[in-house]
Amino acid sequence: MPDFRMDNPPTVRDIQKKILEIAKYIDALCRKNGIEYCIAAGTALGAVRHGGFIPWDDDLDIFMTPDQYRKFRDAFGAEAPEKFVLQEWFVADDALERAKVRMNGTTFIEEVTQNRKDIHQGVFVDIFLLHKVPENILVQKWVYFLAKFATLYAISHRNWKPKTPVQALAVRALRFLPCRMLCNLAYHFIGKYDGMADGFMYFHWVTKFRFERGLFAADHCFPVTDIPFEDATLLAPKDVRKMLEALYGDYMQLPSEKDRKAAVHAMFADVNRDFTAYIEGMPPLGGCLQAVRLSKSGATR
Repeated sequence: MPDFRMDNPPTVRDIQKKILEIAKYIDALCRKNGIEYCIAAGTALGAVRHGGFIPWDDDLDIFMTPDQYRKFRDAFGAEAPEKFVLQEWFVADDALERAKVRMNGTTFIEEVTQNRKDIHQGVFVDIFLLHKVPENILVQKWVYFLAKFATLYAISHRNWKPKTPVQALAVRALRFLPCRMLCNLAYHFIGKYDGMADGFMYFHWVTKFRFERGLFAADHCFPVTDIPFEDATLLAPKDVRKMLEALYGDYMQLPSEKDRKAAVHAMFADVNRDFTAYIEGMPPLGGCLQAVRLSKSGATR
């Protein structure tokens, strides 16, 4: 077990400052290369309600469509920044469909990754994909079901504990299913409609979001628009308030103290020392692009 002890641990604000530095880099790279992104979920909520970070939140989320993410990946690889690493998803059983831009020289260890020695564990910004789905409700429900299967399969490989008897039963059922094959099927349908030009909505269901909360009208998302965020200007969905209403309802209502504590993701953080200082036997990772390696033999895709 790694030794996570510090005399003067960083505050949430200290972590936010590092996250903002990453976000500014992503924004500059995207604007330079004509790449569209938008801040998402709690980050968009913070921008509207607080003018920046939610004071008790220690992460920052970004949406990109698959085609824009491919452009971002190429631009990031071409620039090869020494300070940051692009950590990609879906080459590990416990990875959801996402990427993270991590900062070298920092530490941000979550409970689910505390024993991993094969991945970068610096402070990060999350990049999630927004996919398209037809407006047909039956197709939407089918894609939603497959997205939730992929999500459950991924988190079942972590230290995640089911919160309900139904979740526990579903996790046990995974042992008897051809999960790799079903995940391939799921991701086939998740990305199947990304080429649609009209008659579609955007969704983000490979996550904890329920059906209605993860489904967005196309004209609420793009084209993106500038929004003040701390001392920076980032990009937000076209109608960020409509998106926030879909996600949170009365989004100006402050959460309870209990929910505020739940918004802290870091089990341990250090904004001044690299994560390798805390994880014994951590091999050098190197490079500006990192694929999280398989925890079991075989390929997921």
